[in-house]
Amino acid sequence: MFTGIIERVGKIKKLTKQGSNLHIEIKSDVSSELKIDQSVAHNGVCLTVVEVKNDSYIVTAIDETLRKTNLGNLSKGDSINLERAMKLGDRLDGHIVQGHVDQIGVCKSVAEANGSWVFTFTYKEEKGNVTIEKGSITINGVSLTVVGSKKNEFSVAIIPYTYENTNFKELKKESVVNLEFDVVGKYVRRITQGYR
Repeated sequence: MFTGIIERVGKIKKLTKQGSNLHIEIKSDVSSELKIDQSVAHNGVCLTVVEVKNDSYIVTAIDETLRKTNLGNLSKGDSINLERAMKLGDRLDGHIVQGHVDQIGVCKSVAEANGSWVFTFTYKEEKGNVTIEKGSITINGVSLTVVGSKKNEFSVAIIPYTYENTNFKELKKESVVNLEFDVVGKYVRRITQGYR
């Protein structure tokens, strides 16, 4: 379980393919605090630490994860948002985030807004996901509030702190992002629409 409050931005140090799996080595200043078998969200994707080095650690993404998220697009040197699992009893500063990406989205536009930025994203309709005005959304692991909700499109406002302390500063038009829709909204949708 995560909160969507990014702790650090790591850098991709090395990518190694092994069969259909991808071993991802990430350089981060929290690497030395990690333990094998620990869960860490990477751009919102929960992955298990399989090896810890001095200034880096390794996680493995399977083929399904690579196909359904933006982790398959990673290159050496890329920035990646990191969040360790929340501790029981901690404040929930963001919202309930599972680390299970629902689908990818594409950045439609980035607009400066007098000291902040408004990012607009589109996503494919067939997954059945929805956003609501003032509802929660997780983009690349970042807990955000929807400020513009349309069919298969939404916007979020990014303050300077979030812009500088996540990989939002590197997103541009056509960037692919991981989306995790609000878990409460997903259950409500399932209850009201039934199983298909």
